[in-house]
Amino acid sequence: MGAVSAILLVLITILVPPIGVYAVAGCGADLFINICLTILGYLPGHLHAFYVEYVYYDRREQAREGRFVDQRAPGVYSDRIQTGGQGYGTIVQQPGAA
Repeated sequence: MGAVSAILLVLITILVPPIGVYAVAGCGADLFINICLTILGYLPGHLHAFYVEYVYYDRREQAREGRFVDQRAPGVYSDRIQTGGQGYGTIVQQPGAA
């Protein structure tokens, strides 16, 4: 299912780049930047959108493998993108361990 959603996201991004950014980053600075870049020119909007999506899927794959990147990706302002849609997790206390 992950490959199908990624392909669908790429197709949507080809047609309207801000919708692709909104799908992975939500409403925030990355979406605003992409809207401005798309207004300035269709190509800059695409480049930014595909970069945001690449960072999102790359960080998501690294999180699945148990590797967490400690540096922020340049030009990406959404924490959701920086973590690949995952939180860095919390330590769960086991019962009776207090």
